[in-house]
This record gives sequence, C-alpha cells and structure tokens, in this order.
Amino acid sequence: MRKITATTTAALLAGAGTAAFAAPAMADNHEATVSVLHAVPGLTVDVYVNGEETVPDFEPGTLTDPLMLPEGTYDVEVYADGDDPESAEPAISAEGLEVPGGANLTLAAHLAEDGTPMLSAFVNDTSTLDAGQSRLTVRHAAAAPAVDVRAGGSPVIEGLTNPDEEVLNLDAGTVSADVVLAGTEDVVIGPADLDLAEGTNTIVYAWGSAEEGTLDLAVQTIDGLHGDPGGVPSGQGGIATSTGVLTVLLMAGAAGAVLAGSRLVRREVA
Repeated sequence: MRKITATTTAALLAGAGTAAFAAPAMADNHEATVSVLHAVPGLTVDVYVNGEETVPDFEPGTLTDPLMLPEGTYDVEVYADGDDPESAEPAISAEGLEVPGGANLTLAAHLAEDGTPMLSAFVNDTSTLDAGQSRLTVRHAAAAPAVDVRAGGSPVIEGLTNPDEEVLNLDAGTVSADVVLAGTEDVVIGPADLDLAEGTNTIVYAWGSAEEGTLDLAVQTIDGLHGDPGGVPSGQGGIATSTGVLTVLLMAGAAGAVLAGSRLVRREVA
C-alpha cells in the first residue's frame, strides 16, 4: 500500500489555532475541545499512536465524545483495517504532528456532493444564548444535491449545499424535522424529533450517499450556553482518552488522503 504523509492534515490542525478558530471564553488556551464525525461509508481503519494500536475497527457513523486535547506533538499511523504493521505500510502517517490549544471544533470525514471523500473542519458556535433560546446548527455532509430542512413541515433552511452549514437561534422545545430535496416535497431523511433544549447548540449532520441509499443523521449537542460559552460538548458514542481523540483526528485525515487526495475545507461560523 502506498504511504501518504499527512502534511495537509497537520496544516489544518495548526490552522485551528488561528483567529478563525477562536477559543471559547472559558477554554484553556493549552487545550483544544475536539469532536470527530466519521461519515465516510464503507471505510474502516486501525489507528496507532506512538506505535500502539488505540482505535481498532473504527467504523463509519460514529461521532466521538469530545475531550480537552492537550496541545503537543504526536506520531500517528493509520492502517487499513486488519493490516499488520510488521509487514504493511501505513496508508497515512504523521510524525511530530502539532495539535494546537484553544480550539473548539468538529472534524468531519464525509462525502462531497459528487461522492468524493473529503475532510471538513467546522467551528462550533458556543456564544451565549438568551433565556428561553436554543441554537440549531445544520451541516450538509452528504453526497446529495442541495436540500431544504423543515421543522413541523415548514422550511427553516432552504438550498443548503455540501459542505455548508446554517445556524439558527430558536425558542427551546421539541421539533419534528426532516430533510427534502431543495424546492420539493421529496423527503430524503427523517422525520426525526429534535429536542432543542434551552441553552444548547444542537448540531445536526446529514451524511452518507443519496445514490447508495445510505443517508442518515448524526447529532451533536453543546450545552452550557447561558453565561458559560465554554460549555462542554457531548456526542454519541466515543473514544475515552485524549490519545483516542487524536487518533480519530488522523483517521479523518486518512479518509480524505487515502480516498480523495486530502481535499480539505475549513468552515467558519459567521
């Protein structure tokens, strides 16, 4: 297997320490709050950090629990699932990878509209909400054309394209949401009930492939947005150590680099 060095992934992570990735007010500038969504169908990997296997058989559809990742440098190697490091070359590797502090972001390995795997870095909006308010963030990370997002049957977001996002501040409550092809009544995802709790940012990702029939939703929640913009994000499933989170960061890089030449897109909250 051809070896690919993750210089583009390292550059993306280094960029997370810039003004574009402004840190939450309560965050430690020597740590980064990081979540990772694995949304590339059909790609399973084994990840090694400093020579130790830390994430075996990591499968699509997983959103990691976020952790405060200490800034520092790491050596990481990613192998195709089941490959033996004693005899196989890593699909992707990074030596001396620098992880910056002070960032709050989610990395998503997903498909572009044309089905090409790519890596996007999204800044999570942790700004303070008014009493009674909730934030809804919708991210298009699927191999699908433009979509409308409806709440209670009425469009609240129209013409959203991959890999863009829309952020809305709404009254807290439970809404029934679905995703339709832009300008139509053709439901492609949902409906699903979303609990938009007061003082939270509920982040919904549409991922998978329309052509292959794998479209799905992933949901991430950031709470503590009433006077504490550094609230701790919570995900579904997860990796339980800071080293584990780092390995998934590189898994995301592997998805883009192995299958799509590391096409990277950085998204910034307006």
